[in-house]
Amino acid sequence: MSLIRVVRMTFHPEKATAFLENFEAHKSLIRNFPGCQHLELWQDQDKKNIFVTYSHWKSEEALNQYRDSQLFKSVWTFTKALFSEKPQAWSSKKLQEVQS
Repeated sequence: MSLIRVVRMTFHPEKATAFLENFEAHKSLIRNFPGCQHLELWQDQDKKNIFVTYSHWKSEEALNQYRDSQLFKSVWTFTKALFSEKPQAWSSKKLQEVQS
């Protein structure tokens, strides 16, 4: 069963574009990192400086290998300098998917 990772990030409004450009430059590398099975970027409907990454990882170990990688360290160092608030992150496992 995969691990679902959700990270909510609030940026200084004038720095949101820099975040988007950096995400665009690295999204394929992140998505193709060993163990990453799915990657989405969401934007808050009303507060355009709030973004959420939604990703699926093969396991907690795979996520931790990404978090220990040079790719993550480079992206995260750039990203965290743009925050206006501390990011929030959750790791979860899907229990059910309800079909119609």
